[in-house]
Amino acid sequence: MLNSIMIMLIVGIAVGVLGSILGIGGGMIITPVLTLGFGLDIKYAIGASIIAVIATSSGATIAYLKDNVLNLRVAMFLEIATSIGAIMGALLTGVIRPVFLYLLFGLLLFFSGANMVRKLWGKQVPTNADSDDSIAKKLKLNGSYYDKNLHKQVDYKVTNVPSGITIMFGAGIASGLLGIGSGAFKVIAMDTFMKMPLKPSSSTSNLMMGVTAAASATIYFFNGSILPQIAVPMALGIIVGAAVGSRVMQIMPVRMLRMIFIPILLYLGLQMILKGFGVTI
Repeated sequence: MLNSIMIMLIVGIAVGVLGSILGIGGGMIITPVLTLGFGLDIKYAIGASIIAVIATSSGATIAYLKDNVLNLRVAMFLEIATSIGAIMGALLTGVIRPVFLYLLFGLLLFFSGANMVRKLWGKQVPTNADSDDSIAKKLKLNGSYYDKNLHKQVDYKVTNVPSGITIMFGAGIASGLLGIGSGAFKVIAMDTFMKMPLKPSSSTSNLMMGVTAAASATIYFFNGSILPQIAVPMALGIIVGAAVGSRVMQIMPVRMLRMIFIPILLYLGLQMILKGFGVTI
């Protein structure tokens, strides 16, 4: 029993560090560990994953808010589209064939991964200060943050707001219909389409994930899918890991951040495409 608790704590710390740095949920780590490593039923693994997302968001968001890295206005604005999409996705269960969504979002992940490769090896443009978007200007979505790696203040302007809303709405539908996390899509919407710097994109995604997960956590709690003996030690480890990861992310070079993110995007894209064809990895 004690060994299991220690393992949960260690896994939690790892998930917290990775999740807070990249702005993604820990489901892709936690679910395989619990189902394959511990033989836990998938519904309990998903319940633990939901708690993991909330814990990651809570641990990381505090630091990002304190250091003014995340964009609170963008988070709340995009979360509206995600929430509406999630409700529609839940209502459309059984109406839309999931295979099309798996393939569509798998290709989107591959596209975003390729776009990050281009940014990684191409000319690095730290800001988009010359671009203007009327919607972003009216809603005051533009922001700035202090980059602890570059040791300077970075001002940025949010662009292509309709594209970002569309991606987040679609990600919400996929989340509600397929039961998948949408952390990677949140980062994609901001970094790839809205041209936000990667660090604010990742930190803002952390806040949004917690809001999304909190809504579904109630359902998992009341249907008995959350096991305290699994969720509690893992959540404690995640909070510690997220606090560490949120500090590490701010001093990391953006290039290194992309090098970590690219293989994860490609893996998730491959996983979704294979699921579309009925293959699970």
